[in-house]
Amino acid sequence: MKNFVVKTIANAGALAVAVWLLDKITLTGDSTGKKVGTLILVALLFGLVNTLVKPIVKVLTFPLFILTLGLITLVVNALMLLLTSWLCDKFDLSFHVDGFWAAVVGGLIISIVSWALNVVLPDGKD
Repeated sequence: MKNFVVKTIANAGALAVAVWLLDKITLTGDSTGKKVGTLILVALLFGLVNTLVKPIVKVLTFPLFILTLGLITLVVNALMLLLTSWLCDKFDLSFHVDGFWAAVVGGLIISIVSWALNVVLPDGKD
């Protein structure tokens, strides 16, 4: 359970950095508290998408992973971010990614920041 919470916090932090750095990834809200709450919900949804959908997409695109030496990972991460944005729209969460290239750059930022935060934060495996 502690590992799940740490990963969610890392995802929320990574999403916050992407929102802060990129104009085409937006998170709106009336107050800071509402934005933080929305960010946590988006991080949970993003984690769910990455847990359920991403492995299926990776298996289906395995030949492309070999052919591109793994660079297709950028596209897969962008698609997961766009799917999260679409789901947020369906759940009436104020998170939006405007375009494929914003999703590619956002996915790259989220991957790097999430990796760094997972290195720094405790993983609960004592």
